[in-house]
Amino acid sequence: MALLVHLKTVSELRGRGDRIAKVTFRGQSFYSRVLENCEDVADFDEMFRWPVASTIDRNEMLEIQVFNYSKVFSNKLIGTFRMVLQKVVEENHVEVTDMLIDDNNAIIKTSLCVEVRYQGTDGTVGSWDDGDFLGDESLQEEEKDSQETDGLLPGSRPSSRPPGEKSFRSKGREKTKGGRDGEHKAGRSVFSAMKLGKNRSHKEEPQRPDEPAVLEMEDLDHLAIRLADGLDPDSVSLASVTALTTNVSNKRSKPDIKMEPSAGRPMDYQVSITVIEARQLVGLNMDPVVCVEVGDDKKYTSMKESTNCPYYNEYFVFDFHVSPDVMFDKIIKLSVIHSKNLLRSGTLVGSFKMDVGTVYSQPEHQFHHKWAILSDPDDISSGLKGYVKCDVAVVGKGDNIKTPHKANETDEDDIEGNLLLPEGVPPERQWARFYVKIYRAEGLPRMNTSLMANVKKAFIGENKDLVDPYVQVFFAGQKGKTSVQKSSYEPLWNEQVVFTDLFPPLCKRMKVQIRDSDKVNDVAIGTHFIDLRKISNDGDKGFLPTLGPAWVNMYGSTRNYTLLDEHQDLNEGLGEGVSFRARLLLGLAVEILDTSNPELTSSTEVQVEQATPISESCAGKMEEFFLFGAFLEASMIDRRNGDKPITFEVTIGNYGNEVDGLARPQRPRPRKEPGDEEEVDLIQNSSDDEASDGGDLASVSSTPPMRPQVTDRNYFHLPYLERKPCIYIKSWWPDQRRRLYNANIMDHIADKLEEGLNDVQEMIKTEKSYPERRLRGVLEELSCGCCRFLSLAEKDQGHSPRTRLDRERLKSCLRELESMGQQARTLRAQVKRHTVRDKLRLCQNFLQKLRFLADEPQHSIPDVFIWMMSNNKRVAYARVPSKDLLFSIVEEETGKDCAKVKTLFLKLPGKRGFGSAGWTVQAKLELYMWLGLSKQRKDFLCGLPCGFEEVKAAQGLGLHAFPPVSLVYAKKQVFQLRAHMYQARSLFAADSSGLSDPFARVFFINQSQCTEVLNETLCPTWDQMLVFDNLELYGEAQELRDDPPIIVIEIYDQDTMGKADFMGRTFAKPLVKMADEGYCPPRFPPQLEYYQIYRGNATAGDLLAAFELLQIGPSGKADLPPINGPVDMDRGPIMPVPVGIRPVLSKYRVEVLFWGLRDLKRVNLAQVDRPRVDIECAGKGVQSSLIHNYKKNPNFNTLVKWFEVDLPENELLHPPLNIRVVDCRAFGRYTLVGSHAVSSLRRFIYRPPDRSAPSWNTTGEVVVNMEPEVPIKKLETMVKLDATSDAVVKVDVAEEEKEKKKKKGTVEELDEEEPDESMLDWWSKYFASIDTMKEQLRQQEPSGIDLEEKDEMDNTEGLKGPVKSKEKARAAKEEKKKKTQTSGSGQGSEAPEKKKPKIDELKVYPKELESEFDNFEDWLHTFNLLRGKTGDDEDGSTEEERIVGRFKGSLCVYKVPLPEDVSREAGYDPTYGMFQGIPSNDPINVLVRVYVVRATDLHPADINGKADPYIAIRLGKTDIRDKENYISKQLNPVFGKSFDIEASFPMESMLTVAVYDWDLVGTDDLIGETKIDLENRFYSKHRATCGIAQTYSTHGYNIWRDPMKPSQILTRLCKDGKVDGPHFGPPGRVKVANRVFTGPSEIEDENGQRKPTDEHVALSALRHWEDIPRAGCRLVPEHVETRPLLNPDKPGIEQGRLELWVDMFPMDMPAPGTPLDISPRKPKKYELRVIIWNTDEVVLEDDDFFTGEKSSDIFVRGWLKGQQEDKQDTDVHYHSLTGEGNFNWRYLFPFDYLAAEEKIVISKKESMFSWDETEYKIPARLTLQIWDADHFSADDFLGAIELDLNRFPRGAKTAKQCTMDMATGEVDVPLVSIFKQKRVKGWWPVLARNENDEFELTGKVEAELHLLTAEEAEKNPVGLARNEPDPLEKPNRPDTSFIWFLNPLKSARYFLWHTYRWLLLKLLLLLLLLLLLALFLYSVPGYLVKKILGA
Repeated sequence: MALLVHLKTVSELRGRGDRIAKVTFRGQSFYSRVLENCEDVADFDEMFRWPVASTIDRNEMLEIQVFNYSKVFSNKLIGTFRMVLQKVVEENHVEVTDMLIDDNNAIIKTSLCVEVRYQGTDGTVGSWDDGDFLGDESLQEEEKDSQETDGLLPGSRPSSRPPGEKSFRSKGREKTKGGRDGEHKAGRSVFSAMKLGKNRSHKEEPQRPDEPAVLEMEDLDHLAIRLADGLDPDSVSLASVTALTTNVSNKRSKPDIKMEPSAGRPMDYQVSITVIEARQLVGLNMDPVVCVEVGDDKKYTSMKESTNCPYYNEYFVFDFHVSPDVMFDKIIKLSVIHSKNLLRSGTLVGSFKMDVGTVYSQPEHQFHHKWAILSDPDDISSGLKGYVKCDVAVVGKGDNIKTPHKANETDEDDIEGNLLLPEGVPPERQWARFYVKIYRAEGLPRMNTSLMANVKKAFIGENKDLVDPYVQVFFAGQKGKTSVQKSSYEPLWNEQVVFTDLFPPLCKRMKVQIRDSDKVNDVAIGTHFIDLRKISNDGDKGFLPTLGPAWVNMYGSTRNYTLLDEHQDLNEGLGEGVSFRARLLLGLAVEILDTSNPELTSSTEVQVEQATPISESCAGKMEEFFLFGAFLEASMIDRRNGDKPITFEVTIGNYGNEVDGLARPQRPRPRKEPGDEEEVDLIQNSSDDEASDGGDLASVSSTPPMRPQVTDRNYFHLPYLERKPCIYIKSWWPDQRRRLYNANIMDHIADKLEEGLNDVQEMIKTEKSYPERRLRGVLEELSCGCCRFLSLAEKDQGHSPRTRLDRERLKSCLRELESMGQQARTLRAQVKRHTVRDKLRLCQNFLQKLRFLADEPQHSIPDVFIWMMSNNKRVAYARVPSKDLLFSIVEEETGKDCAKVKTLFLKLPGKRGFGSAGWTVQAKLELYMWLGLSKQRKDFLCGLPCGFEEVKAAQGLGLHAFPPVSLVYAKKQVFQLRAHMYQARSLFAADSSGLSDPFARVFFINQSQCTEVLNETLCPTWDQMLVFDNLELYGEAQELRDDPPIIVIEIYDQDTMGKADFMGRTFAKPLVKMADEGYCPPRFPPQLEYYQIYRGNATAGDLLAAFELLQIGPSGKADLPPINGPVDMDRGPIMPVPVGIRPVLSKYRVEVLFWGLRDLKRVNLAQVDRPRVDIECAGKGVQSSLIHNYKKNPNFNTLVKWFEVDLPENELLHPPLNIRVVDCRAFGRYTLVGSHAVSSLRRFIYRPPDRSAPSWNTTGEVVVNMEPEVPIKKLETMVKLDATSDAVVKVDVAEEEKEKKKKKGTVEELDEEEPDESMLDWWSKYFASIDTMKEQLRQQEPSGIDLEEKDEMDNTEGLKGPVKSKEKARAAKEEKKKKTQTSGSGQGSEAPEKKKPKIDELKVYPKELESEFDNFEDWLHTFNLLRGKTGDDEDGSTEEERIVGRFKGSLCVYKVPLPEDVSREAGYDPTYGMFQGIPSNDPINVLVRVYVVRATDLHPADINGKADPYIAIRLGKTDIRDKENYISKQLNPVFGKSFDIEASFPMESMLTVAVYDWDLVGTDDLIGETKIDLENRFYSKHRATCGIAQTYSTHGYNIWRDPMKPSQILTRLCKDGKVDGPHFGPPGRVKVANRVFTGPSEIEDENGQRKPTDEHVALSALRHWEDIPRAGCRLVPEHVETRPLLNPDKPGIEQGRLELWVDMFPMDMPAPGTPLDISPRKPKKYELRVIIWNTDEVVLEDDDFFTGEKSSDIFVRGWLKGQQEDKQDTDVHYHSLTGEGNFNWRYLFPFDYLAAEEKIVISKKESMFSWDETEYKIPARLTLQIWDADHFSADDFLGAIELDLNRFPRGAKTAKQCTMDMATGEVDVPLVSIFKQKRVKGWWPVLARNENDEFELTGKVEAELHLLTAEEAEKNPVGLARNEPDPLEKPNRPDTSFIWFLNPLKSARYFLWHTYRWLLLKLLLLLLLLLLLALFLYSVPGYLVKKILGA
């Protein structure tokens, strides 16, 4: 049912102005469009329609208000018309003309004419009879003509009423009539706001009786006014530099620039996993192995014996080359296996799994030092089975991984706080069942050859469906499958596959695949991925994953069956499907299990069971949909398809697929039931004869075949001219439009946001003013959009959505968008000039979130495919999502391409579309499409360019709404296009020379033209105007002005042989001038703009051009602006870009510094001998001097040359500068060696310094006070390295705390060691520095910052991603700790948190030195010379491989009259121009000293997952291989070596440091290498030759390394920089320029004598050199840099890191001292003596055989962690009845210990086959275990305790005081270190786990630990066990223990009688009975005989 109001005219208006009308019914208002500059008559002529759900009451009112419209102020009411609908209800149709009344209800003159009709049933347009719309056909024709001519005049409207169709269509057309040009955006948004129809109530749901049928009211006044406020500069979009982002009118939608499908292409990935240790494994005395699986690859760690907390520290790497989709679905599984050996596979303790995608989505793509929770998949009722600590990282090509700094070990021991789970996943995950319900499928393709079927048919006579489908579901590494339905295109399963996994699962996607069962091999028919993140929400108001029941569509290869389908991958879900395959009805539900329930099956095996069937309609009511398409243009058809006729086929699902659709969806037309009036067809027209045979709309899905015509040598086009073919398809789908509508609204918001953000970025890039205003506007738009979504979607909440997911998604979208709207408003207030960039980043997050929300997981209507068919073969396709085409009455809900002309580029299917084949356009279509319910299809032509007539099929003649088979355009406009092609830059190198011969080809409609070819350049300046004449465009002039077709520009490389190579493509929209407009500003002449060129998905340069489309009026070309003929005749008939458009030039001078050439590779096998450099820019240039002998000296002898050139004033338009190196051969021949294009000259433009700046202020003194030497603090603990050798310095409690402790009375004997100079070495300094580095990194993490600042911080580059909440909490805790610590310490809150020992430090850079100092290009730049084609991704050839050498030099560009003061400065040498003060470039000899500290995370090179690394260094001819010092089986080797090399710059300046893997047999493999350019370092102003130390010292570990003392360096720097100074004043002061530095004035020599010195203050001046005015810059400090190791075979993936530093000393200076000793610390030898005195309260394990008494045969076993093979056992204390045992037994453990790292070092052979010993570093942990000895069975394990020798609980004085708490760590107990205490005695508890997995106390052991160094142990030897020397006395054991041997019988009586006396008596009785029976049987026969014989 509907009410239609046709508002015709309002007359007798006063004055002149813009008018607008508002029509209100039942509280819902519609606005008309604005009529501009109306005089007395306003001719609205608009139709409004209200769908009504309940019948209209005769007392209801219709109200029409007419306003004077204002853009700025509120609209002013002219008058109102109200009408009671009584007559309308009775007669269904009324036409009224009446006066309006004003505010005071007084009648005014103005009158209004309106027609109202009431339609009984919804969805049909009533039975309009032709008389309703003016007489007969002939009249209509006349009307049409008159209207078209009128329509050309802007603003005028035809006075007569157009034919019916038009009255509907006019709505669509008016959208563009709003503002012109500048106000376009603002104007348009008003109309979109005013035309918003409200959401209609769904007719599928009849009105509930209890609610009134009123549609909610929303008053649009305010919204309209606000949006129309054109004065606000924020909301007006700027035409962006990429001219396609703004789209002027509504008739065209944006084309997609990127062509290549990115999915499906394989890439390199590396998964690296370090298994560090496991803890709390469940089980007693196990031998655990960890198995690491990624996908199908398995690797194992070594086995650790009898421990449940093994320490491994083993590193595994898995390499993959697969597509991202496959990679991220692979499962990483860690499982711990107990007692695995060669013969048995071991038993699983527990496992943990997550998918690779989860790791990849972590910050830095990794988890570092996290604990994975193990659970047992076979027994889900049991709890956790232990923890494994590991690092997991996933690296793709080009990702770089930073090793995060780690807090000290104690933080990591907090297992709960460091679980291996993504942010937001709760630590206690529960078990859950995932039910995947598979109901049925339809539309399956045939999967078998028809040959077999025909044979079958012949024999059996039945025709079977040729497919046997079943469904397979993959999830979390498991798979389950349904039964096979034989021979069915529409199989019915009703089964469910049940998975059991922890929830939330760490696997993101579930894969559902329909497969065809086949005897040979099953193949996939189609695949669908369910992304669990999209069907659940983990928020506090979230919901569990749920889905459906809903249809999902599957896409894949084309449907025709072939045995070898080349696109089979598409069916597996890789890449974009090219055809509809099937759809599947499925549902998904999750149930959290209560594991305590005993009935629960505890296994996690996949189960398949029956599911309850569901009703037909639960997936939505079937509705008839109508798809219409009109082909307006088909051009750019690839020439390979040019010879045969071409048709285009459009399909939706299987509808429309004529060729291989085959299995038609068996969807009957919905039957008409009596009384079901909803189903009246749209075009029933009261004539039953058509409807009856269903032939009213036979679909037409393909265009008639047509032969293409030639456009140019590459492309063809179809000559559609004025006759445009159409297609239409009827199809039936469940009506789930609501889902798509919501997605569309969000997409619209996101598109607007994206466009706005692009604008803002563009403004920032091109430095336009006020980007912050535009950003505010964008945020304003976003918050309005969010409000709009809320109002539209809330209406939706009334209609109960179909599935639970629909409801929950709607709720969560409403929540998200509401909060996003609020955030946008708050952000808007915070956008300031300086915060634009940060806020822009936050807005990008909004955009991602919107896109995520808009992706609807439950499909409804399948996508639309457009196929180009040549000779009935499918050639190329395009795929358009159906939601983009979907129609809705509400504008925001309409798809973005619905009723618009879309430019589509067809591409090749599947793998054929990869690479260069995929970049060529197969065809370009201009296609108009509309998709909607058949009921609503009256508007389906509304968006077409106007001015056509419909040609209908025979049966549709005279039927109004019958779709046309083609459109004929009567009107055409003639245009001329001028393409001003100025230049391109940074193009793709297409020739082997590394250059290209580019030309551009411009396509417009069906014409194309080329620019000239420019040879050998990547930056062509064509400066050429191409003119296209006589372009015929169809449609109304006005539409063409606002929305011209797009221009395609393709760039090619001309080859002498063969066809031109494609180099890239871009699109542009021309600026249109109509015949009646002037060619004058502001629109003309057009500006040059940059267009981004794309090649596949990659950018391939920019094009600078402008395009204008000029209408040729009635008077011909005379009206066009004149074309000046060719100016320069030497270029032939080429027209240059005219003057108003080309840039304004001015004179610049370019100075070039030629320094030298490096590393030139051979050209055509010949070495380069006499190279020269040519510099060219904008046609001018200069050549360097010739290098006469490249081998001897590769430097130039003339350093500076210059040339003058005319460059544009606008720096953004500066042309690139080309650097080319040629080799001069004999006989005047030249060969090109390589070239480099400097695309932007901006960084080389000289800007005179600002003399007023403070740094130029040289008056007055500034005193810089250096902090005096801090007295040396006490060092308490040694420095240590943690598990992955991330060094950490352990510093104990501050002194004050000790004082407090002493006061409390708990006096601790802390041996306080002075950090004796002799004890400290370089490593102490290094570890202290690493600690400082970590401390700094930690402090960068913000803890308590207010929100505004936090947003700022979250978005600074330094912090990737916001700080995690856990860390925040921790940081806050630390803050508190600091405060409490310090407030007590009497020093106020400034006291440091930890007292650090005063060790001099160096700077540890976590990256290369170059990245810190801007590549040392402060005056000498390095330009890479390239040759050869740019590789495409698939060859994997990178930039690196194209580099053929490097040019060193620099540029300086400045406007020609240079300011005077520069040239007048003192010492200005004119030959050097701007390059004053550069050193000479003569060869120089240098001593290079390379210090290699250590390597970390090396890529394993051997099969055992380890490597045997050694260092190799190359520099020039020197090649050092340190092969004999390889380090066995280490991935984190400490090298600690220095190498001296003599080199002469410039010949030998590239240093390569490589790490090789030593192999016994065969050649050594390269693990990775790093290259350092020493020359730039040597000459840099940052002075990178030898780092400046922190302090100056003449002896000890911190000795000054540089041969020049600080004072000499300072003097030299002042002289070079022309700085006044240094003036050493009174001792302890130095003055440099106007800065004064102070510092200590004395130094101590080795003997402790103090001498006066200036070096300290000189050093302080050097360390603050950057503060010196003008000459100052940061000097390189003493440092260690960390460089990534790369392997050329695995480009872009890091193979480990190397820590090193390089010193360089010129040979003509004094020689440096001996190199520093950085050799690795040798472990110290210790001996640990452990005496086991007694045990107590040991659990009693054995039952006495005779007496049944509990007892135990106790012995104690001990070992130092990691050395189980060295375990030592006491003797056995037999038969302890009380749990007491006495031993007096001594163990001796000699070991090597590294104090700095707190690790024990052991060297042992890994196996009997190992060649040499491997060094392991393991924590120092002593394990003591109590066992029960058994004679015949294995001994029983009773309990254990593990003591970390560095921090273990102090033993209890007596057994009573010894409790379990001491060991569990739950109570704070005093900890001691054996390395300080040396001797400890006490009682310790021994623990084991019971059945419930909890710790219980199983005994106590009294032990004494005594630590001695090896020397002390030698002087004072002791014996093992109770042996000499220094024997221990025998233990005093009670009798029972030895009873066995003394009196066996007694003991037997004691044992047996006690326990078993009754049993023994019974046995005795039994024996007697048996004996009696035997005797009886024995004597019976004889006795019987006697009896019988009567003897």
